[in-house]
Amino acid sequence: MKRIKERLSFIYEDHDIDPIWQSIKERIAKTKTKSLKLRKQNWDERDLVLITYGDQFYEKNDPTLDTFKKMFDQYLADKFEIVHLLPFYPYSSDDGFSVIDYKKVNPKLGNWEHIESLSRSARIMFDDVCNHISAKSDWFQEYLNGNPEYQNFFVEIDPTIDLSAVTRPRALPLLTKFTLKNGEEKHIWTTFSEDQIDLNFSNPQVLLKMIDVLLFYIEQGAEYIRLDAIGFMWKEVGTTCIHHEKTHEIVKMFRDVVDEAAKGTVIITETNVPHKDNVAYFGNGADEAHMVYQFPLPPLVLNAIHTGNASALTNWAKELPPTGEETTFFNFLASHDGIGLNPIRGLLPEEEILAMVEDMKTEGALVNYKKNPNGSESPYEINVTYLDALNKRSDDDEIRVKRFLAAHSILLTLPGVPAVYIQSILGSRNDYDGVAKTGMNRSINRQKYNVLEIEEELINPITLRNKIYRELTKIIQIRKMEPLFHPNAAMEVLDLGKEIFAFKRSDAVNDSLLVVHNLSKEKVNITLTGSFRDVISGEKIEIDNSMSLDPYQFVWLKPIIN
Repeated sequence: MKRIKERLSFIYEDHDIDPIWQSIKERIAKTKTKSLKLRKQNWDERDLVLITYGDQFYEKNDPTLDTFKKMFDQYLADKFEIVHLLPFYPYSSDDGFSVIDYKKVNPKLGNWEHIESLSRSARIMFDDVCNHISAKSDWFQEYLNGNPEYQNFFVEIDPTIDLSAVTRPRALPLLTKFTLKNGEEKHIWTTFSEDQIDLNFSNPQVLLKMIDVLLFYIEQGAEYIRLDAIGFMWKEVGTTCIHHEKTHEIVKMFRDVVDEAAKGTVIITETNVPHKDNVAYFGNGADEAHMVYQFPLPPLVLNAIHTGNASALTNWAKELPPTGEETTFFNFLASHDGIGLNPIRGLLPEEEILAMVEDMKTEGALVNYKKNPNGSESPYEINVTYLDALNKRSDDDEIRVKRFLAAHSILLTLPGVPAVYIQSILGSRNDYDGVAKTGMNRSINRQKYNVLEIEEELINPITLRNKIYRELTKIIQIRKMEPLFHPNAAMEVLDLGKEIFAFKRSDAVNDSLLVVHNLSKEKVNITLTGSFRDVISGEKIEIDNSMSLDPYQFVWLKPIIN
């Protein structure tokens, strides 16, 4: 508790922090009186995350969380230990990320009893959308109505102030004009959209409210908590307003709070930014996030398979810092958002990034743009399902499956906890009807399914969905049984040719496993000698100096010690 007080003194140097500290202590004590589910400490090779919406599957008249649980129990429970439920609260836009009420479940999805029921099948990851709240929320409406309790909850800015230094993730205005009940006009900070009102953390009462939300989620069974858009949380005119030192201090305080209230709760920071800024949220390895998103991974794997050249992926992997016992990476290839490009700026030449974007637009992908400080625009993310991102529209299903599995072999074998998006394990294609319906590019990868229709495709052995589900399931289950895929097992990246992405995983007793991917469309020979067991097939392989890999073939090889 002493560290929390010290952090308060740093964040609010001009305030009397004793009342704030006392309120936090009392709120933590309240959580500790609850009968909380026993939490697993840290993670291991069995931990895989499924990313999904709570209304991913539907059937007539049933709460979608109830329907989801039935689908999960039947098709997914033996593959995934953790379910990341994307925001399931009442919302007004952005598919849940403009939260109206942090403490309610969207009635369409169900109620807290449905969340509790799902938590009996898997550990649950909640989203804490702590940077902003819906313009339709009670908090903001009370502000507009002049309630003094909420007058300093949001960031009012004179529109004549120079804000050109502020980092912009969208090609949208930073400020939005609102009219108060008394007729007064105010310009309010809205980083992401006019419906997503940034919270003012320079007001200690906002911090107290959000700590209350954080602990409420723990009380409702959250074992993993994702801090959404966390990098933008602290605003200071004259700075970039991203990754501010006080933002880091607040994340560290959140870590202190959950460690004090429910040790084993995992804090994950979502920062879609260049790699060095992303890993900064590990803090000193024991005082900030337990996990950070591995944002460079999706575009680097995509680029390697598109070009048949894994050099950039290899060079990046060589520089990955080892993680300690209290930290690891949160690895993913696809999510509810697009494939972010900012994390690979500096890892790939800009002209190569732009060429990849144009190639993918030709194949049907959509693109979102961000505004630069000089007023120009740059592509910010590619909107596409990962299956379609890897392939051309003219490709046949056999090559689609090969590329898709090669990409997911990388996801499953790198250091860290792997997360698979629901659309990926369902083998989903681009949903243009969804884009037309919502007007949002991101809807291309957010399709929702009638249970009867999706089940029919999943169980039909001739469909692409069945082939993806069956083959991806196979390597997931093998991965879960291999201790050398522990998230913190050491990795040594190997140079076996530009077409090859290869590395060795090893443990403290010198057991090792060699993972090799051919990411090109050509057969490739690699130099290798020894006796191995292929972990995937179970077969013994004798290699005398050279091994041939077919296009997009990958192998997991464990040396046989004579």
